[in-house]
Amino acid sequence: MSGAGLPAAPGATPPEPAGAPEPETVAADSQTVRLIEAVLFSAAEPVRESELAQRLADPGQLDPALKVLRSLYENRGVELYRAGDAWAFRTAPDLGDALKVERSTTRRLSRAAIETLAVIAYHQPATRSEIEEIRGVGQSRGTLDLLLEAGWVKPGRRRQTPGRPLTWITTQAFLDHFGLESIGDLPGVADLKASGLLDKRPAIEAFRDVAESAAAAELAESREQNADID
Repeated sequence: MSGAGLPAAPGATPPEPAGAPEPETVAADSQTVRLIEAVLFSAAEPVRESELAQRLADPGQLDPALKVLRSLYENRGVELYRAGDAWAFRTAPDLGDALKVERSTTRRLSRAAIETLAVIAYHQPATRSEIEEIRGVGQSRGTLDLLLEAGWVKPGRRRQTPGRPLTWITTQAFLDHFGLESIGDLPGVADLKASGLLDKRPAIEAFRDVAESAAAAELAESREQNADID
């Protein structure tokens, strides 16, 4: 006697219907992997995902191909590195000391430029007036021009407020230069204090010292000007 019509035993898992579709997994085509590898190796800067997708006959192959490449170069001397929505090949971080080359630099960012860059990085999008308010001094036009020329900041959207002030944000080049995948990887206050980049004293004491130093510098400059007049 056939058991086709018998009820299922209590607790038994009901059989899956015949011919149920299985979730499709997109496999990376080897030619696509080779193409993306060549594009990234020949690029001087990180390449955006949108630019990579434009080179593919099937843009759906992009993510699987990037996963294959990242797996192939894992724990190698050169690794596939992500900076925001862009990709690039970079030397492995643990080999940095062995590849380090000491050379003198003829141009350094001024303190004003460093402070401005930090304000934009941590408070972006930030307007010129917001930067001035946080720094406590007027903003020189040349400071933003210097950061713009370096490729680390760029104009953002205008604020929907009276005057529609322009905002400033960091760029892909900023992430790439400082080895960040995203802005969320910026060190926090605790990390900066631990590394000695922030004053561990109460803010009022640090501010008082800065103010006294600035006043002393102004007094010395005034005395020099008076001496020249005499």
